[in-house]
Amino acid sequence: FIEREFTAGGCAGMCVDLTLFPLDTIKTRLQSQQGFYKAGGFRGIYAGLPSAAIGSFPNAAVFFVTYESTKSLFSGYSATNLAPITHMLAASLGEIVACLIRVPTEVVKQRTQASPSLNTYRVLLNTLQEEGFRGLYRGYGSTVLREVGWLSCIHIKYWSSAVWWMRQGGRLDSWQAAVCGALAGGVAAFVTTPLDVAKTWIMLAKTGTSTASGNIPTVLYEVWRSRGIPGLFAGSIPRVTFISMGGFIFLGAYEKVRRMLL
Repeated sequence: FIEREFTAGGCAGMCVDLTLFPLDTIKTRLQSQQGFYKAGGFRGIYAGLPSAAIGSFPNAAVFFVTYESTKSLFSGYSATNLAPITHMLAASLGEIVACLIRVPTEVVKQRTQASPSLNTYRVLLNTLQEEGFRGLYRGYGSTVLREVGWLSCIHIKYWSSAVWWMRQGGRLDSWQAAVCGALAGGVAAFVTTPLDVAKTWIMLAKTGTSTASGNIPTVLYEVWRSRGIPGLFAGSIPRVTFISMGGFIFLGAYEKVRRMLL
């Protein structure tokens, strides 16, 4: 069971991250303090790909193993009204654990995306030399907050969409579930974009600055003061597109690999 979830989740995560990587680069550059064109514009759109490729499989795999294991602990509540809450708790715990892998690869990836003249290896070395191992976990708190906030939004929107659809015609087919999931993911991605912007600023900030300290309210205020509301929602279009399309790709790849391993 664990091996199947680990492999299926890892493969699905890699499919999403590698297929839609250019959208992620554009989003990072739109959100960066230096601005889109100074961060590279449309040049080197695959900068940082090695970091994403290395972290993608274990990140998604650890998430799914934690998620499924936690969900099984609450299996007694699966047929009750508490099912959405137990699923959200399981997913939140999965994200907290997965971020132990995701954040270091995200730090290196985003710094490479915003500095396309440097390669992934050079960015990793620079980070370790300037900040040590702790530097790889800069932005851990903001990343967890973003993910848990996104999950909370997506569960509320998904279940409300699913309930509405079932009231219209009864059973929810797999394609209808995918549509609900994509819709929920897109809405949640847009709502949590300010947290994503804060995470990007924290990860890209120069060592020793107030932004690098990782105080999320302070960073959000700084973004708002310098760029206004549009700055808080910078990169929202590629982010919404990535997550909505990624949901379809992820679920399809996950189920395909899972069936192959049965």
